[in-house]
Amino acid sequence: MVIRNFRKFDDTLRSVRRVRGSSQVTQWADYLLSLPAPAFYCFRDNRKSMDVEEFVRKRIADSVPEETIHQNLVEQILEIKSVNPSFASSFARAVIEEVKNTRGISGDFFEFEPAGVKMGEFGVGSRGKGDFFAHRQIARIIGKTSASVGVDEMDDAGAVRAGGEYIVCTVDGMHSRLSDYPFLAGFHVTRATLRDTYVMGAKPIMLFSDIHVADDGDVAKIFDYTAGITTVGEAMDVPLVTGSTLRIGGDMVLGSRLTGCVGAVGVAEHLTARRSTAPGDVLLMTEGAGGGTIATAAIYSGFADVVGQTINLNFLTACETLMKSGVFPQIHAMTDVTNGGIRGDAFEMAETAGCRIIIDEQAIGSLVEPHVMEMLESLRIDYLGVSLDALLIVAPADAADQICSVVKSSGVRMHRIGYVETGKVESVLLVDGKEQDFTPRFRESAYTPVKKVVDTDLRDFEEMQAGVLRASEAAIQKKKRVLSHLMATKHS
Repeated sequence: MVIRNFRKFDDTLRSVRRVRGSSQVTQWADYLLSLPAPAFYCFRDNRKSMDVEEFVRKRIADSVPEETIHQNLVEQILEIKSVNPSFASSFARAVIEEVKNTRGISGDFFEFEPAGVKMGEFGVGSRGKGDFFAHRQIARIIGKTSASVGVDEMDDAGAVRAGGEYIVCTVDGMHSRLSDYPFLAGFHVTRATLRDTYVMGAKPIMLFSDIHVADDGDVAKIFDYTAGITTVGEAMDVPLVTGSTLRIGGDMVLGSRLTGCVGAVGVAEHLTARRSTAPGDVLLMTEGAGGGTIATAAIYSGFADVVGQTINLNFLTACETLMKSGVFPQIHAMTDVTNGGIRGDAFEMAETAGCRIIIDEQAIGSLVEPHVMEMLESLRIDYLGVSLDALLIVAPADAADQICSVVKSSGVRMHRIGYVETGKVESVLLVDGKEQDFTPRFRESAYTPVKKVVDTDLRDFEEMQAGVLRASEAAIQKKKRVLSHLMATKHS
């Protein structure tokens, strides 16, 4: 809700600071109190978002009296929406009625096995070991399919064979913290989905989009987001052909939050999937200035001038140039340095290809755009664990120089950063000639003030892992039950 008495709120935070010692709450209080007054007040005054259905559901489960729930919800609605008290009261009654009508419903279509683990606790979407584990459970639920490249390979896109060619499809979600910057959100998610298409060896032929804006969001967000998408699309001659536009949670989510995704379809003759990585190959990387992640870090850390460095087409033009060259068929695999940075991508590639990958730290630093690197160093953000949006290529050693030459002809720097060998399936970092562990951390590098606080509060990973595994197995069994029923009906 809106805090109107800022002085009193400041006093409350200071009290928390004194009483709670070194807890996570204390760190939040320290951070909020460190903000300049205008930024602090703006931060507090903009916390106008809530899921009214979740609000009611939790309070009914906690046996809160219905009239109290109604009164509290009306107050919340009036804080967020510009409506009269009569409307707020009727709306609250309707929400309570709908939630009550859903209680007691049971069966496969209405229940799921809870993991007892929250998305944030497990780091889902944060590109670390929790996120990777969750995605491998998704692959288990999908199972083996007829796809030429399936989700079990944890690659940047999937591929199927059709008409003698590979049809490649991928989809990327916009960065969640760019909700208030729709053009940037659309631009960077489109560039991301095109990257994922190119690194599979495919020429993108179309884009599709999805956008959800909460009930109180300005309609203009849809337009600005679409402008960001089509700026990249038109620059690369890839049309946006279809999409979906909805509200987040329909009437039940108040606020202005924006979320969405952009997907791409491409056509390939020569796939450059991660599984083709082989011992004896070398790793080549282009310069990177980051995308949505770096833009977010810059915006929320006081480095807004760095955002402009992320607005480029370097990765895409480098891929276009490569695909038109004679050396392209010699490339074994390609990926973009995004999923938890080079730390996460090297680990995933080693796991998928079943080999050992060695990365030379000294070779990487010079490939980070100088303004971006200066910001990361100033904020003490590990550049090895954050999305740089650089192109990573795996190829035979004797093709490396020619590949680098072709990429450089497009105006993009590239050089060798590592190699592949037989041995234990792992990724290692070479620092001053000595090997160091290079496995992903629980989350990608904390790149905003809030993420640095969140990183201090971790549950036991093995305990969470067991809950996630149990829930995914329950989903598999449900799928089998419903599928069995459908197939029996289909053949009857």
